[in-house]
Amino acid sequence: MKPAVPIPDAAQRRALWGRLRAALSRLIHDLLQASNRLRLPGPSVLPVAGAVVGLYSGLAAGIFANLIGLMTGITFGAAELTHTLRRGQLKTLMEAFSTAHWHFEYAIIGAPLALGALVVGHFIQPGGPRDEVKRRLKLLSLLTLGALSLYYPLVALAALNSVFGHSHNLPETLADLPWWLMLLAPTLGGIAVGRLLRDRPETHGHGVPEVVRAVKSGANVVPADRGLLKLVASAITIGSGGSAGREGPIVYGGAAFASTVGRVLGFSRRELSILLACGAGAGISASFNAPIAGAVFAMEIILREFELRVFSPIILASVAGTLVSQGVLGESPMLRRVPYELVSGGEVLAYAGLGIGCGLLSFTFVRLLHGVEHFFHGRGGGQLSPWLSRKPLAMRAGLGGLCTGLLAFISPAVWGSGHDFINLAAIGRLPFLFLVTACVLKLVATALTIGSGGSGGTFFPTAVIGAMAGGAFGTLVHYFFPASTGPSGAYALVGMGGALAALNRAPLTGMMMLYELSGNHDIILPLMVTCTIASALCHYLTERKAPKVQSDTDLLEATPVRAVMAHLPPVPAGTPLRPLTDLLLTSEAGALPVLDADGQVYGTVHVEQLREVWRDESMYPLLVASDLARKLPLLTPDQDLAHALRLMDQEDVDALPVTTPPGSPTCGLLTRGAVRRFLSAQHAYAHSHGDYPVSPTEVSH
Repeated sequence: MKPAVPIPDAAQRRALWGRLRAALSRLIHDLLQASNRLRLPGPSVLPVAGAVVGLYSGLAAGIFANLIGLMTGITFGAAELTHTLRRGQLKTLMEAFSTAHWHFEYAIIGAPLALGALVVGHFIQPGGPRDEVKRRLKLLSLLTLGALSLYYPLVALAALNSVFGHSHNLPETLADLPWWLMLLAPTLGGIAVGRLLRDRPETHGHGVPEVVRAVKSGANVVPADRGLLKLVASAITIGSGGSAGREGPIVYGGAAFASTVGRVLGFSRRELSILLACGAGAGISASFNAPIAGAVFAMEIILREFELRVFSPIILASVAGTLVSQGVLGESPMLRRVPYELVSGGEVLAYAGLGIGCGLLSFTFVRLLHGVEHFFHGRGGGQLSPWLSRKPLAMRAGLGGLCTGLLAFISPAVWGSGHDFINLAAIGRLPFLFLVTACVLKLVATALTIGSGGSGGTFFPTAVIGAMAGGAFGTLVHYFFPASTGPSGAYALVGMGGALAALNRAPLTGMMMLYELSGNHDIILPLMVTCTIASALCHYLTERKAPKVQSDTDLLEATPVRAVMAHLPPVPAGTPLRPLTDLLLTSEAGALPVLDADGQVYGTVHVEQLREVWRDESMYPLLVASDLARKLPLLTPDQDLAHALRLMDQEDVDALPVTTPPGSPTCGLLTRGAVRRFLSAQHAYAHSHGDYPVSPTEVSH
């Protein structure tokens, strides 16, 4: 017989419950203390910020695609409006909703994580660096919740649009489009875009070059409102029949969002450039459903570097953007998966010839695009060019749209992005004459659409041009050597990659883009040959024809520090914190040189350093300027600006002190902002005299 288990009385139960409450209270107290010691430096939070930026780049791609679908539906669906509420289409709509990629697991995972981060941020006590932690946790959590709240309505909109507006088969639909609408739609689209952008000339451009310039200059500022405006304008252009691509506005929009988030989070200049690359790469990943190519694009074209520290945020951004885009736009690949293989080793010579052709074609496109832009801006010959430059942007863009509509009569590949014709070329369904005509007219139409003032990218039109040229080249090669060469579709795909690589001087991006889109391992060898040759040839021709102007590097190396530096009264080492705060807040440079106890220049103090102490009133009587100053290497007035910027990068600062003669009442200070203003002034002067301080290949995307 087992002994009876004693039952605790009420006093014992109360004592046990008290010990449990005390243990739980200690645990909560320890967790709160740990959270108050939490630090979130830039490198630790950068991958999370990159993933959040990727989410919004994917959402932007979905919104943009649906805007294009809406415009396409308006253009093509006027005659169908009376049939949209028939029972059959309502049934189709229900099927579209039931088969949409809702991915409710995103909410199941994302919402608790974001809410948990908000709770943790709520319990972190304010003061000092903890304020930065609270702010970053709150912002990233709210952005995640905002992305989830936008995702599901966007999936529903995509399902609705697939039934009523975006399900048109372009090759078949264009054949039934009235001639007057083919002329009127791109003309009205150009007029609408011109009216929309007439007061915002800074939004003109193709999207990618503006992001490259922002990263290259170190400014890392891409305004968010311009990104939204470019998306709307480009959707009107493409949806109404203008020959342009959707990737440029998505890249610009993703970078604009990343720039805003990074500056709010207080990232450094270097971290901001990585975050801009995250937004741009995620935009490409979402547009093409190609995460690897998007990541390579961000590193090869935007950052122009491959380092381990940039991998994690860029890859996470590309993955997040692709996941969201797949849910909104579908998971089907952009290109039909057609098996091709290298028939013989000698076929490599044919692909080398294709690389030469793609390089020449991309160079021609760059020259023609800039020529049309110059013509519509009054820098062309004759009397028509100056006359056009005096007309409103709406008229110029409308004229470009009218010319595009006229070219669409000859070749339907001119209309819109031309995505359907790439697939037809890949499976060898297009005749030789159609391929040649489409290649030439798509090149001319894209130059007219964008050069006249329309909005959109050149990335995808270049892919169409390359696919048409590759298909035509492959048709000829296979006709003369049928036993030792593959079908024309293989050359169409490789030509697409070669044209992309040549236009952007980015062979890796061209290779990975087509390798990922085709899903065919055997195509990688032809891609490597064609992309490398095409990129090298276009680079050589562009640089040979480029105007011989002084580059930014040459200009910085030729300019001494004394030409740009500011002369400021130094701050003595013993200056109390409160008057130091007043001096910093009223300083135009946001930084001041600080002397040491011997009266020699010690370093600088920056206004950003006040974030850690300005809320804590008890620190004011205890701190002086020498406590906050950071010891930095001194510049001499005779050193060049290039050396000064390298030192700023090494020290991760935006200002450096400059030595001055003994007895001088002021000290020298060189800031990164002053160098930027100097370069901007030089660029404005060069543009006013017809020179271009930026390489033409950097504005050809």
